[in-house]
Amino acid sequence: MKYSDQQRVQKIYEKAVRSNGYIVDHQIKKEELLTELPLQWLVTTPLYNIGEHVYNLSSAYKEAHAEIQWAMIAGLRHRLIHDPDGTNWNIIADVIFEELPVLIEQLEKLM
Repeated sequence: MKYSDQQRVQKIYEKAVRSNGYIVDHQIKKEELLTELPLQWLVTTPLYNIGEHVYNLSSAYKEAHAEIQWAMIAGLRHRLIHDPDGTNWNIIADVIFEELPVLIEQLEKLM
């Protein structure tokens, strides 16, 4: 299905909010994410989806909203998909606990 940029941003936002909400609601700690496989699976699927939608945003939209690290988000998705055994869980934990809340705030300003 072909989505508009605004529809993609909405989907990115929804997946980010759900993922962050689950982490907060269940009081998951960074250390748990580093060691527990079910939690790792839990966070990677939304990151895949977010990255895929980011990758498919138009270049014009990404340029107009360059304050968001679009290339890094899409790049993370590519690394997770194409090198799953090379996943650095410290980086993923930083993304989930530090970068995802910032992304949510940035996306709220776009909607």
